[in-house]
Amino acid sequence: MIVIVTYNGLKWIDKCLQSCEDHPIVVVDNNSSDSTVDFIKQNYPKVHLIEQEKNLGFGQANNIGISYALNHGAHYVFLLNQDAYLIGDCLERLIEIQQKNMQFGIVSPIHLNGDGTHLDYNFSKYAAINRNFYSDYILNKSLKNIYEVPFVNAAGWLISRKCLETVGGFDPIFFHYGEDDNYCHRVRYHQLKIGIVTETYIKHDRVQKNIIKSESLSLKERKYKVEYANPARKDFEQQFSNKLQLTKRSIVKNKFMLRFSKLKSLEKHLKMLLRIQKEISNTRKIISKPGTHFLKINE
Repeated sequence: MIVIVTYNGLKWIDKCLQSCEDHPIVVVDNNSSDSTVDFIKQNYPKVHLIEQEKNLGFGQANNIGISYALNHGAHYVFLLNQDAYLIGDCLERLIEIQQKNMQFGIVSPIHLNGDGTHLDYNFSKYAAINRNFYSDYILNKSLKNIYEVPFVNAAGWLISRKCLETVGGFDPIFFHYGEDDNYCHRVRYHQLKIGIVTETYIKHDRVQKNIIKSESLSLKERKYKVEYANPARKDFEQQFSNKLQLTKRSIVKNKFMLRFSKLKSLEKHLKMLLRIQKEISNTRKIISKPGTHFLKINE
């Protein structure tokens, strides 16, 4: 079953749903303020539409769609971005390859840009982690069916039921961005693999550029959550405690130096660290064990 989360996606949703052809689809709409919902109802009545009263973010909305799929007997769930489009028999080939490589919990097609003329910019960086992937293409070697990578973004993930029953859904401590990094950490922690399948493609119709990230407080929070909620990391308590102590010392130093503008920023940073420390600690206890965490599965 294909799961698509929409939020003001009218620009892409027709092309996205057309690309899914006759596959069963569930759309979870995050309280769009444009005409996305009306358009789906009028033009795609077979799509199962689940409307939300507020924007739950990418991960939690996907969890609703994943839960629906599993409760209706799906053996696989394919997560597809609202701005991404399947090409040809992509889904059939992904399933075929995964069935021959059951150790892979997530398999992804190759992500092209919106018009299919180049690799998606960010995907090209993720794929480069496996040097054999590019080398085999460039040197015209016989391609493997699947190449293992530690991460690929969730614009087009085929997730096996086994993976979902072992790893669970997306962690709700992430609202938007970071949840796919965390999920990949958890997949690998539970001894499953992530792979890119050759000769399968989607188009990802987004701006193709390197986004320079600022050091805003919200981005720092996301970075810390990704870093410290990784269940494979065993030094969380000590390292996070060190970070708290360092921040506290910086506050004392800036008070002494009368650097009030810097002091205000540090106090906000400390408040954020204290708030997420408990969040991260609690979620680590949950995700370190196998189970359908964060999903609502019928007994």
